[in-house]
Amino acid sequence: MSVTLPGARERWVRTGGIELCVAELGDSSHPTVVLVHGYPDSKEVWSEVAGRLAERFHVVLYDVRGHGGSSAPKPLRGGFTLEKLTDDFLAVADAVSPDRPVHLVGHDWGSVQSWEFVTVGRTEGRIASFTSISGPSLDHFGHWIKKRISRPTPGRVGQLLGQGARSWYVFLLHTPRLPELAWHGPLGRWWPGMLERTERVPRGGYPTPTLARDAAHGAWLYRDNVRARMSRPRPDARAHVPVQLITPTGDVFLSEHLYDDLGDWAPRLTRRSLAGRHWVPRTRPDQVSAWIAGFVTAHEDGPAGSAPVAPTAAGTAPASAESGSTEPLGTEPPGSAPASTAPGSTPPARTAVPDRAAGGVAPAIRAGGRRAAARRARAERFGGRLVLVTGAASGIGRATALAFAEAGARIVAVDLDGGGAARTADTARLIGAPEAWGEQVDVGDAEAMEKLSEKVAGAQGVVDVLVNNAGIGLSGPFMATTAEEWQRVLDVNLWGVIHGCRLFGRQMAERGQGGHIVNTASGAAYQPTKVLPAYSTSKAAVLMLSECLRAELAGQEIGVSAICPGIVRTNITATTRFAGTDEAEERRLRQRAGRLYGLRNYPPEKVADAILDAVLHNRAVVPVTPEARGALLLSRFAPRALRAFARLDPPM
Repeated sequence: MSVTLPGARERWVRTGGIELCVAELGDSSHPTVVLVHGYPDSKEVWSEVAGRLAERFHVVLYDVRGHGGSSAPKPLRGGFTLEKLTDDFLAVADAVSPDRPVHLVGHDWGSVQSWEFVTVGRTEGRIASFTSISGPSLDHFGHWIKKRISRPTPGRVGQLLGQGARSWYVFLLHTPRLPELAWHGPLGRWWPGMLERTERVPRGGYPTPTLARDAAHGAWLYRDNVRARMSRPRPDARAHVPVQLITPTGDVFLSEHLYDDLGDWAPRLTRRSLAGRHWVPRTRPDQVSAWIAGFVTAHEDGPAGSAPVAPTAAGTAPASAESGSTEPLGTEPPGSAPASTAPGSTPPARTAVPDRAAGGVAPAIRAGGRRAAARRARAERFGGRLVLVTGAASGIGRATALAFAEAGARIVAVDLDGGGAARTADTARLIGAPEAWGEQVDVGDAEAMEKLSEKVAGAQGVVDVLVNNAGIGLSGPFMATTAEEWQRVLDVNLWGVIHGCRLFGRQMAERGQGGHIVNTASGAAYQPTKVLPAYSTSKAAVLMLSECLRAELAGQEIGVSAICPGIVRTNITATTRFAGTDEAEERRLRQRAGRLYGLRNYPPEKVADAILDAVLHNRAVVPVTPEARGALLLSRFAPRALRAFARLDPPM
């Protein structure tokens, strides 16, 4: 029995003089998922993912020839060609699932060889779907290089040079005897520590004691295939199965541009992106297994796949359609929805191209193309992720929850207004969220937030993106503001953020798989004014808390962003307290403020867009609206001018 695969059933499959070590988990009557490892790994690289998938699928892992428990070819030269690796895969598939096609998943060189499996004719009918992680087809790679050499532009030349720098190790692996000496010498001893430091890969039985032998044999994967195949790439290397591409955004070995043309080779393509480095099966097993499970379920035609399968706590709803990169700019392929759209949901509206009489057709097409690209980027990153938004019943919180929902995220909408939170959740499901829940909670109540964090973790899993947005307004001079008013604004605006970061942020950190926290501060955080002392103090504290927390959590790959909106059209003015006024005067001031905010007419949807972009690009401080950006510049370069503005009476 495998030490790092508890409960696994092991067997050996013979093919072409090679004995392959195969491990199986889960019920063999369920859909079969075959996991193929890369270099310099063995099948144990998949142990975390396999354990999660085994609850729902028949999971099969095998050591590639020459690795782990599998025997090596003799001689080694010529024993690792893609043709022979295809023979091995077919032998395993026939042994573990003789009557049904299997779902294939590959990482690194496991993905490289799996691209061969899904593009050759002799495997048709044996593979139901393919998930590729950090391993391109050598044929596609060869065509990618030829295209950029034959039609060079500054951008394409930069892509070639960039990928060439990332591929330095490929040249070393072609050097005679050097890799073998290094792996059996110091590199083999240093490798586990290097992975832990640079990739943040936890130890836990990986790498295995066969690492040096595996890596020495695996060098022939490169020697037998890379030069021969990339110099003469196959012209017909098109996938005959649905493909899901998972791209780690921090992969130091592979550029994301390698997949720019992938839609030409994989007509049924779903793209996903993940904040992580190369070894995401070890560092991001929750999300990787969730995306695999959703994709397998969506493309399982057998009896086991016909019944709905409820997502696990870390799971995701299946993608119902694939999108390639061959659709026209500004549109989705006819009859399709974005990859993250759940069955029965409404896809985002297509971009209409205006009539020529209206003028500006080309700019409109370009703008539509940018919007379509932004939608795809969000769907790739947020599809199936769990997002919790406080203050989600209205305004910025509601717009943010719905923007994440359109990207295919699962939504937890939290608000003191329980009915409003439930309505946001209902709308989120209609526009693309696979699942959505409404929760009534006072974010300033520490005990209530503690119960919420436990409930969400138990029922839906650890939150991937937390948006601490709930807030209340309080206006009036410092001397007129009571202690009770100070307490309430700090309870909601500051302590609500502290509770969220402390509880949900701790869960992210303990999971060890990254995440992102967004805290809604305000332009008032750095723009003093004599009429908002309590509100500005609370938001300045949120801004500084965010900056400190960003520094603390950076080492755990948890991003923290502070969003600083200016004047935005929300209903905050309808509930703002005005210190030192009677009821009639407060009503008049609310109406006056509401009219001014309405005249400004800056929609909360633009703030929501800024929040999603902040998570996508891990931005630290994001001012939204021109006045917020201008005040931030003044606070840095002309603070005396900002202090002078603070003395002015507002138009109330």
